[in-house]
Amino acid sequence: MKKRFCLIYVLALTVVYMPGCKKRAPKEPEITPEVKKEAIPMSANEEPFGQTPDGRQVVLYTLTNPSGLTARITNYGAILVSLEVPDRTGRLDDITLGFDSLDGYIKVHPYFGATVGRYANRIGKAQFTLDGVLYKLAANNDENHLHGGTKGFDKAVWKPVECQADSQKTWVKMSYISEDDEEGYPGNIACTVTYTLTKDNELKISYEAETDKTTILNLTNHSYFNLAGQGTGDILDHELMLNADKYTPVDEGLIPTGEIRNVTGSPMDFTSSMSIGSRIKQVEGGYDHNYVLNSGGGALALCAEVYEPSSGRVMTIHTTEPGVQLYTGNFLDGTLTGKSGRVYNKHYGFCLETQHFPDSPNKPDFPTVVLLPGQKFTSETVHKFSTR
Repeated sequence: MKKRFCLIYVLALTVVYMPGCKKRAPKEPEITPEVKKEAIPMSANEEPFGQTPDGRQVVLYTLTNPSGLTARITNYGAILVSLEVPDRTGRLDDITLGFDSLDGYIKVHPYFGATVGRYANRIGKAQFTLDGVLYKLAANNDENHLHGGTKGFDKAVWKPVECQADSQKTWVKMSYISEDDEEGYPGNIACTVTYTLTKDNELKISYEAETDKTTILNLTNHSYFNLAGQGTGDILDHELMLNADKYTPVDEGLIPTGEIRNVTGSPMDFTSSMSIGSRIKQVEGGYDHNYVLNSGGGALALCAEVYEPSSGRVMTIHTTEPGVQLYTGNFLDGTLTGKSGRVYNKHYGFCLETQHFPDSPNKPDFPTVVLLPGQKFTSETVHKFSTR
């Protein structure tokens, strides 16, 4: 008798890409190893990230592109939690300092990855005058005001607006309403921040804001970068170019004196690529200075380029802002343990905080930071990653 042979046809599951943020699900087991799943060009996911002490739920968003470049953002402080970027061999490493869990961000920390406002950087003597009215702010940096005060934008729970993906990009948008007299600032401000990851290995950070009363506003992202990988060592061998011929000298409290000085012939000169550590000992305390970008702000233009020799990673920054703060992690002292249990010592990260100048409300010759009712504040900074 002839044996019967049953032919079994296995239908391959087609992966259908649905735009929008989706919650993570357990990975489906592969039914047939021979069948390749269609690559998803861009993806956006969300998952719980804990809750604040007052019981507010916090979310973590994960944006990924086809190169594997992955940005994780939480709506607590609109913080960039991690940024995994390929090196010259394709290996992914997280290049930003921070914490594995929400608890680390709720505790006191040096603004790792945070969206900073209402006013990024310092305001001298924690006060300013606007339309003849003296506004007094929290003195949270000796006698000065720093990064929006004791409870700035970095400690707010931002409201999710949208989390989407298409064939070219993936993004998450969040909003926050800063009420009149919050931290001493005038006016109700409605603000949004959007993180966009593109197919071309760019991370764009965009801000929009409006006010119902004349006020001041200066927003930035305070990520600490180490292109060799977070927690792996100091950043002194990173090679930095800044598109800035001038900077703003500061006093002992790191408040600009009002002078705009040429960098030529000084250790402040990064107009040609130089290692960050090559002259840092000539700068008292290390770099923590605002550079005046040659672009003048307003349109998206080249700000900086950083190259890390061991990994080959390159980060190129463009911004619409007129200035950038170079900070070299001078106050990191080994007391903070970050992601993967790594300890952050001095100079283990650097910041390039695109911004208007520190203490601009008290320096009439600096570019204005005044926002009027009916005006829309916009700002964009683009970090593009490559290797060489």
